[in-house]
Amino acid sequence: MRKNGQHMIIWLVLAFLYLPILILTFYSFTSSTMIGSVREFSVENYITLFTEPALRAMMFGTLSLAVVVALISVLLGSAGAIGAFYSKKGVQRTVEFFNEVPVVNADVVTGFSICIFMIVLLHMDKDTYIPLVIAQTALCTPFVYLSVMPRLKQMDNSLYEAALDLGCTPAQALRRVVIPQIRPGIVSGFMTAITLSLDDYFIATYTKPATFDTISTYVVNATRGAQTSIKTALWALSAVMFVIVVAVVMAANMKRAGTGEEDLRI
Repeated sequence: MRKNGQHMIIWLVLAFLYLPILILTFYSFTSSTMIGSVREFSVENYITLFTEPALRAMMFGTLSLAVVVALISVLLGSAGAIGAFYSKKGVQRTVEFFNEVPVVNADVVTGFSICIFMIVLLHMDKDTYIPLVIAQTALCTPFVYLSVMPRLKQMDNSLYEAALDLGCTPAQALRRVVIPQIRPGIVSGFMTAITLSLDDYFIATYTKPATFDTISTYVVNATRGAQTSIKTALWALSAVMFVIVVAVVMAANMKRAGTGEEDLRI
């Protein structure tokens, strides 16, 4: 009975997490205009999603922003982790302390602070996208650091020293020894940065150009008077994003299982 109770708790947790998404996915394949009213099967929502110019521009812009932010965050977070790892213990602890502040800080505080600093004090133009990119990079970089640092601590440091003894310069040893060892952490950090950028609402709201919408800001604005076809097409967008995430996680875990490494956590 105890084992059955444990299984029941697991299934209840899974249902709590995934049942709303599955319900939304189900209604995305119907012609219903509201949840609870089931109508005939239809793929009109998916047609609208990929043919409506506003939706396509929003998806392309959000994905482009996420990739740019993730690349910058990977460079900064990986460089920061490597630099802190090979620094003195006091420097490493200081860097880790300051890295934890943006992680535990509320997004609304981070977004509003960056908005005040860059737009009000530095007079940056929001239409240049620079405040938005910098703000989201500040959000994502600490998580890349947290993904890379454990890999550095697990690495056999004697390999780096051996590379130096065999004639490699520090840059060559970094490129040929250290980076291959921490590549799984870099990939995990990149995927985390992509997810955080796609999910961000508060920071994007404060720093984005007035004519630009990310998925999160577009969804919120769509609930305030958008056409019904647009609202239901967002159900299809949620389903597509969920399927992509599941496929990426499954592929990553299968690859890790094949190489005998730990599962990738996104």
